[in-house]
Amino acid sequence: MVKKMMQRILPRAFLGKPSLLRRSATASQSTLAQTVQENEPVLPKMPPFDYTPPPYTGPSAEEILSKRQQFLSPAVFHFFKNPLNLVDGKMQYLFDENGKRYLDAFGGIATVCCGHCHPKVVDAIVNQTKRLQHSTILYLNPAIADFAEALASKFPGDLKVVFFTNSGTEANELALLMARLYTGCQDVISIRNGYHGNAAGTMGATAQSSYKFNVVQLLMPSIHLTFISSFACVSKTGVHHAQNPDQYRGIFGSDGSKYARDVDDIITYGTSGRVAAFIGEAIQGVGGIMELAPGYLPSVYNTIRKAGGVCIADEVQSGFARTGSHFWGFEAHGVVPDIVTMAKGIGNGIPLGAVVTTPEIAKVLAHRSYFNTFGGNPVCTAAGHAVLQVIEQESLQQNAFTVGSYLKQRLTSLKDKYEIIGDVRGRGLMLGVELVTDRQLKTPAKVETLHLVDQIKDFLVDVMDYTLSKM
Repeated sequence: MVKKMMQRILPRAFLGKPSLLRRSATASQSTLAQTVQENEPVLPKMPPFDYTPPPYTGPSAEEILSKRQQFLSPAVFHFFKNPLNLVDGKMQYLFDENGKRYLDAFGGIATVCCGHCHPKVVDAIVNQTKRLQHSTILYLNPAIADFAEALASKFPGDLKVVFFTNSGTEANELALLMARLYTGCQDVISIRNGYHGNAAGTMGATAQSSYKFNVVQLLMPSIHLTFISSFACVSKTGVHHAQNPDQYRGIFGSDGSKYARDVDDIITYGTSGRVAAFIGEAIQGVGGIMELAPGYLPSVYNTIRKAGGVCIADEVQSGFARTGSHFWGFEAHGVVPDIVTMAKGIGNGIPLGAVVTTPEIAKVLAHRSYFNTFGGNPVCTAAGHAVLQVIEQESLQQNAFTVGSYLKQRLTSLKDKYEIIGDVRGRGLMLGVELVTDRQLKTPAKVETLHLVDQIKDFLVDVMDYTLSKM
């Protein structure tokens, strides 16, 4: 079981750091030593799997790493001390250059939602590629229209107009543009710790220093000020970052309504009283799988709409049934956004994103010529449509709920045994475990986390494969 797996991994990974592994405040060193000895891993046999990757004859990991360092951007990094050369994938498994099998618990940053190389998705891509790889959305094609119809059917209310993009960053850029055009305002409110992309506009809305460069973001050109109408808003940068409704570290715990007051204060003291939009993730993915405090979104949505703004739900990571309880993350909060953005799981790895909004808001782009060369590409939309069908036909939302609930329960039970586990959070198969060196101070265990991730990489080959086969 998952519990036994973690009991094997944690003592071995942190051998020599007993303070982080105390089972309780009264646990003795001798007890700990006995625990470590008792839990030395006895690796089970790998479960059977009806797929064997073909022999790999390409360059080695060392050769690829050398080429990356020579020809790719220095900003490109890799996981693990000894990076994996992944050359094959099938459903929940990945294979390295030596044919070694790994359980993929990362899904390409929450992207592969139907499993690697799902036959129905692959067939849709191959069949469409054989017929027509690309034309332009200016011509008619059934793949684009059929997927737009299927996607719109997954939304409540008047959310029924679809714009296709190539990524989540593009989707959020487009959503912010439409919000500003529709309201005539510039000011956007996002949440601290949120991540919305790395282009000019989305970098401004992102509130994590690691992903922000020291450049002007979302600056409204001064030439526009001359023509601002009586209802429009003036702002220096156009972005305000609200307090994060963080249930783990936040000053108000899980009281979402108290965090929401900060948004009201921002509008009152930091804007003209009117705003363009609020953008937020239901669960902050890059921010560490932080689920927003209950009651926060309904209160904030109400405040934003009173100020003339629209509400944007960033579903790039939390969408497409990943949370299990709902198809979209915002549904767990009982709200209906005005604009929804998505990517990642939408194409199971194919470069594809989308913005879904109301007919009224969608009209703002008709005043000029909005065009996206690859948005709505027939191969990509054929893949997206196949993904929706697989999620429904194979009940993947229910699977995310069932497996995710079990996994979260097991991980939570380990908190009483290992002090290094500070928090277990998220829902469905969008889960996170935070490690800390001090539970009271909630000090992030950065070095220990990197070490454990490296250890788990090897255990995922033998232990977790076996674990999930017994579930």
